[in-house]
Amino acid sequence: MSSEKDIIEIERDGAVIQLAPHAGGRLMTWRVGGEPVIHWPDPLDDAAWSNAAKIRGGNPLLFPFLGRHFVDGEIGKWRDADGVVHSLPTHGFARNLPFSATRDADGHGLRMTLVDSDATREGYPFAFRFEAAYRLVDATTLEVELTTSNPGEVALPYYTGHHFYFHLPHAQRGESSVELPRTERRRQRADGSITEAEPGAPRYALSDDSIIDCFHCLTGPSDEPVRLVTPGLKRVVSFELHQPDSVPWHAVTTWTESDTADFYCVEPWTGLPDAIHNGRGLRWLAPGKTETALLRLVVTPTA
Repeated sequence: MSSEKDIIEIERDGAVIQLAPHAGGRLMTWRVGGEPVIHWPDPLDDAAWSNAAKIRGGNPLLFPFLGRHFVDGEIGKWRDADGVVHSLPTHGFARNLPFSATRDADGHGLRMTLVDSDATREGYPFAFRFEAAYRLVDATTLEVELTTSNPGEVALPYYTGHHFYFHLPHAQRGESSVELPRTERRRQRADGSITEAEPGAPRYALSDDSIIDCFHCLTGPSDEPVRLVTPGLKRVVSFELHQPDSVPWHAVTTWTESDTADFYCVEPWTGLPDAIHNGRGLRWLAPGKTETALLRLVVTPTA
């Protein structure tokens, strides 16, 4: 269920973000100069809000694991070090649960927090604190932090990420592209395993179906951003992934739902699907430790 009081709006220098802490800590919209950068299928009825994980828009938060994980071919299962099998939904549970929220003192950002509870421990038997912070730095820059803390007594396995839905009319895909630093391409097979690496290209048209559900694995240190180039919208969105004191981003995943969907997803991830078993990007956070995955999204107008 949702109402206007559940949605928090933050404005700075003509940029606006709307967030729904009660619905998985969801960033709903980001508008720059009145134009949507992040897609949101507004208006939504109560039935849609009651299944927030299925809403095609905003930025669902992926935690404690992202993507699909398998045990013996069964999706939504993972096996711990003792051989115990647990149930955990695709992309984890964070996008389905309510977060608490605190505004920044200057009003330009919001920090949302999820902690372990009976609802999380059955499928993920660990103590944790997971925070998502969004901040409007200026009229064209959105800073996003995902912070994971381990208040427990055993090491915490996790790999987290974003699922940004960018506004893009489907007729403009052919002229739009994603530009990448040096990458290797991988995919997930139907049994959950990950394919061998293939050399990645520096640019792909968004009409290229071969990049749907493709993991563009970042293969070396580079300050070069990922860029979403949309000439029809007269803008470029740059993903500045290499931030001081951030954990490394492992891959950027590209996806859209159909030929007629008016959005395209570009998703920075700290690991690959099924990392709990394959180890690709799996992080082990020691008791008492905290770490943050930080990025900035910057909109640049084009002619």
